[in-house]
Amino acid sequence: MKTIKVSVVTPDGPVYESDVEMVSTKAQSGELGILPGHIPMVAPLAIGVVRLKKEGQTELVAVSGGFVEVRPDQVTILAQAAEKSSDIDVERAQRAKERAEQRLKEQHLENIDFRRSQLALQRAINRLAVSKGRM
Repeated sequence: MKTIKVSVVTPDGPVYESDVEMVSTKAQSGELGILPGHIPMVAPLAIGVVRLKKEGQTELVAVSGGFVEVRPDQVTILAQAAEKSSDIDVERAQRAKERAEQRLKEQHLENIDFRRSQLALQRAINRLAVSKGRM
């Protein structure tokens, strides 16, 4: 079966690099399914999961926004933050989720940035879902 090279990179360095059969991710405009030979494109990513199909298995990577660059033989994901499901600290993600939920409850206070709290909650929920293998 044909494969495509995938690199997931953050400002801290590479997170994932392998040849896979298919990449699925969520762009801001909707879901993307990428196979070898895909037309070139660049798209902004939403907070979500990158699903990487390889040898009958699906590997998951949580991303917190960024960009995907697609070429016929390579996919590069430049993410603000990314973690493989096996690398996610579930307790830390749970604490982040609880903090964000608390901030949202206290939104009536002037010093609370509502949108920032919403994004923090989305990131924490995404990381927890990916750590449990949910897509």
